[in-house]
Amino acid sequence: MKHVKNVFFIVILSIFMLLIPRIAGSFADLFDYHLIDPDGSYAWISVHHIFQALVFIPIMIILGKVYGLDFGFHWGDKSAGKEITLKFFKYFTIYNIGAFAFIILTNGFEIFQFPLTGNNIIGYMGFQLLLSGPSEELIFRAFAITLFALILKNKGFKGPVSAAGIIAAIVFAMAHMRFSFAPFEVSFITMQLVLAFGLGIFYGIGYEKSGSMYYPMIMHSFSNIMMVGTTILLSFILQ
Repeated sequence: MKHVKNVFFIVILSIFMLLIPRIAGSFADLFDYHLIDPDGSYAWISVHHIFQALVFIPIMIILGKVYGLDFGFHWGDKSAGKEITLKFFKYFTIYNIGAFAFIILTNGFEIFQFPLTGNNIIGYMGFQLLLSGPSEELIFRAFAITLFALILKNKGFKGPVSAAGIIAAIVFAMAHMRFSFAPFEVSFITMQLVLAFGLGIFYGIGYEKSGSMYYPMIMHSFSNIMMVGTTILLSFILQ
């Protein structure tokens, strides 16, 4: 009965984390961005990520004060945080080089999805640097892992990754799937889900080892900037 109760709360919490970004999308739809972002490259998604973060921040502050939960609004173990972050930088840089080399060699490279104007590049890179990582790590690491660990009473698998961290990575991957209900349809790109899950594991390790949300935010922003920056650079070279 206890396990059923835990599963129930984990499912409800996961649905909440997946629902808020969709509500944020509906909120972002309320505005017209044509004057500042005619190609739709960064304004809508920036508003979306700001909105979802603003939903979770007060919830986390309240839970922190009422139940004494530590969501990592501090630098935590700086030594551990620095170590895991630098390791991630190294490993992801190697991955990024290998992945793009493979894509080019197999003729699978696609140029940057928006016209390569200064406005689009600066706006989209700014989003990836300042909003994507901070907003998503706030939700899928700090909020998710803390509450999943509370539900599971910190019981996890042996090794560097806890059960809470693995579940959070799964929910993070699911956030990259597209759902529609009329008609019901689920669509996704398999490699994107695999990458999101793998990165989610690394970000989770950074969060749990350091006790701070800031290191996974930095890791997330770095990976996004690396991938997007490489795509933009190769788009200029190969187009």
